[in-house]
Amino acid sequence: MVSLGSDAGMAAGLPLVRRFEAAAFRAWPAASVRYDGTWVVRLNAGHPARRLNSVNPLDPSDVRDIPERVARAGRLFEAYGRPLTFRLSPLSGSALSDYFDRENWDTLSESLVMRANLQDMPVDDAILQIPLKDIGRFINAAMEVHMMDQSLRPGLTEIIGSIHSEAGLFVLEDNGTPLATAVCVHDGDLAGLFEIATGPRERGKGYGKRVELSALRWARLRGAQQAWLLVEASNAPALRLYDAIGFREVYRYRYRRPQGS
Repeated sequence: MVSLGSDAGMAAGLPLVRRFEAAAFRAWPAASVRYDGTWVVRLNAGHPARRLNSVNPLDPSDVRDIPERVARAGRLFEAYGRPLTFRLSPLSGSALSDYFDRENWDTLSESLVMRANLQDMPVDDAILQIPLKDIGRFINAAMEVHMMDQSLRPGLTEIIGSIHSEAGLFVLEDNGTPLATAVCVHDGDLAGLFEIATGPRERGKGYGKRVELSALRWARLRGAQQAWLLVEASNAPALRLYDAIGFREVYRYRYRRPQGS
């Protein structure tokens, strides 16, 4: 497992981190992507998700002119009406994190990247479900299950419509009522799970597990060998589920913002 620790002894794990970071950028694309050295600046005016509105450093050694570059990024975020946010993975290294500590930046939620070998997962008995072709129908279901504000509809539609890899849109329903949703992005030998959710009144009934395993069965039939996902470290029920079906932590990342922003 690679974690957010010191740089020592981490080099062997960085290629694996880079692979999953690149897969995540492809699977959940931001509307605007800019580069400042190896810092990837991702912004999206239509959706406030932090992973779509953050600076993502991708090389621990690229720490020159930190104050100037942070200020430059801040101006871009201000133009988009977003709070300046850095997403720190093991690729960020310790120097940038130390700088934010000295500047008294806030540390926001920590998340895990997890993966599993599809050959070892219980997908053979999963429902062989055909993914939806109608993006609008999926958006309707996802918004109901997530209890999203309607103002997010255009942004979510744009994100899903911009996925370049093969994306399976899965909804588990009961008489037309959505119970759980998931997006599975098939990218070579990888299958990434996104927008996993179960309706508030339906949680604890196994619907989330059913839709996830159906999505992964679909991806494995298309040649995927590894499944992966992102989950907040504080989401204990989700972590228990993912651990039970074979996911294991690869590395962690966290968000930093200027104090009070």
